[in-house]
Amino acid sequence: MSERIVAVVVTHKRAELLAESLKAVAAQDRPVDHLVVVDNADESVAADLVAGQPIPTTYIGSKRNLGGAGGFALGMLQALALGADWVWCADDDGRPDGPSVLSTLLACAHKHGLDEVSPVVARIDDPDTLAFPLRRGLVWRRKRSELFTDDETTDDDLLPGIASLFNGALFSAHALEVVGVPDLRLFFRGDEVEIHRRLQRSGLAFGTCLTTGYLHPDGADEFRPILGGRMHTQYPDNEVKRFFTYRNRGYLMSQPGMRKLLPQEYARFGWYFLIQQHDPKGFAEWVRLRRLGRRERFIRPE
Repeated sequence: MSERIVAVVVTHKRAELLAESLKAVAAQDRPVDHLVVVDNADESVAADLVAGQPIPTTYIGSKRNLGGAGGFALGMLQALALGADWVWCADDDGRPDGPSVLSTLLACAHKHGLDEVSPVVARIDDPDTLAFPLRRGLVWRRKRSELFTDDETTDDDLLPGIASLFNGALFSAHALEVVGVPDLRLFFRGDEVEIHRRLQRSGLAFGTCLTTGYLHPDGADEFRPILGGRMHTQYPDNEVKRFFTYRNRGYLMSQPGMRKLLPQEYARFGWYFLIQQHDPKGFAEWVRLRRLGRRERFIRPE
C-alpha cells in the first residue's frame, strides 16, 4: 500500500457507461489512491459523477475533444504530476471484471518484474470470450481458456510481450518515463498499438496477466477472416472509424519495429478488398488513407 496508484479514465458523452466504470474502479479491494477523469465533452453530468466517488478525484473537462490518445496522454501526465508510482487505465465503456483486478495486476507485476501488465480483455456480455481476437503463435485465440498453455516451462499466469492497451492496463511511472504517453495526433484508433510498439522496443518487461480480466464491448466483428480464417484483416463498421484506423496504420507501419510487417499488410488488405470483397474502390481508399498516415498528414476529416 506504500505505492501510489492513480487511475485514469477517459470519457466522451457516455455518462451511464461512465457511472458503471467508475463504480467498478472505486470498488477495488486494493483501493486506488486517486482517480483522474478526462472528459472530452466537458459535461456537467460527468463532473457530478466524478465528484460523487468515494475516493479522491480530479476531473478534467476538456473543451476540445482530444480523442482517446490525447485524453490518456493528458490523464497520464496528470497522474504523474500527482506522484503516481503506477497508472491504471480504464475507459467509459468497459470495467474491471470484479473487485480484485487491480490487486491481481499489481501482484503479477511484482512477481514477474513487469513495468506494464494488462488483464485479459473479455466481452462484457460473454466474459469467457475475448473482446478482441489474439494470436498466440500461428493460431488465433477467441476464448480466455485458449490463452493458457500446457507447457510446464511457462508461467500459467502470464502471457509475456503481449498486452491490450489501455483497457485495464497498469503502467509503472518508470514505463511512462521510458515509452512516453500516447500521441495526440492519432486522436483515436491505433494509439494503443503505437504504445505497444514503444514498449516492445524499450526493452521493458510487460505482458498480460491471465488470471484477471477487464470487460469490454465486443470488438471482434471488425476483424474479418481471410484465407479460411488463417489470417484476419480489419474493416470497421463506419467511415469515421475506417478513416482513423487506416490513416493511423499507415503511420504506424512506417515506424521502426513495424516496417517488417508491410508485406503482410499489403497482402492481407489486398486479398480482402480485391479478392474476397471485389472492392477495388475500397482498396484504393485504403491506399489513400495509409499514405496520409505515412506522410504524417494528420488532418481530421471534415
